[in-house]
Amino acid sequence: MNRRQAVLAAIDDIERSLLQLGRIGWRGFDCSEGGLAIIDSWMLVPRGSINGTFETLEVIRGDLGDCRRCKLASGRKNIVFGAGSSRARLVFVGEGPGYDEDLQGQPFVGAAGQLLTKIIQAIGLSRESVYICNIIKCRPPGNRNPQPDEIDACSPFLKRQLKAIAPDFICALGSFAAQTLLQTTAPISRLRGRLYDCMGAKLLPTYHPAYLLRNPEQKRAVWEDMKLLMKAMELPLPEPQGDKS
Repeated sequence: MNRRQAVLAAIDDIERSLLQLGRIGWRGFDCSEGGLAIIDSWMLVPRGSINGTFETLEVIRGDLGDCRRCKLASGRKNIVFGAGSSRARLVFVGEGPGYDEDLQGQPFVGAAGQLLTKIIQAIGLSRESVYICNIIKCRPPGNRNPQPDEIDACSPFLKRQLKAIAPDFICALGSFAAQTLLQTTAPISRLRGRLYDCMGAKLLPTYHPAYLLRNPEQKRAVWEDMKLLMKAMELPLPEPQGDKS
């Protein structure tokens, strides 16, 4: 059970208890000033909210609209917002859409996406149970690297997505995802292999699947990262079966 599910279950238990007390004549607490002060200190803004108001992925997508906030809009075919469970415990964040993603309007559906699907399955999850998105939502010309102004225009929507989902874990795929979320210039080779705190979640940087297609010898390093993630998520570790691809 993740944190959100635990909180919802606790709220249900409290509601049932209060209804039962009401049926037997209970009419409230007699609190001292000290007790009221403690209760007031609990009034915190929950995760998944903006200015105290919870927002959904649908609301964020509506705000994004037919985005023209950067120059990438002129060359794209489709905005690639994200896909998966809005209650995902784990979110994968990549760099940006490629050719296939731009055509279909869905993240990670090309060759790198097929490899990501295998990685997700290898840790005992499915694409439907996680959420997948990117730092930027429009394909750069020729699949070049995202530029700073493009990241600046798009990353506020990514952060709103992460707040709305409120995952327990984030897996940053590649340098641009890890550097943007962690606000660092360190290379992915130095960042990977450990967990970081990020927006109320634990973030694990690792190599991008597209990098693994060009450098298959790094698959073992990614599998070590996935085992670290599985241990943190308390997922069962599979029996050793050699390299994962």
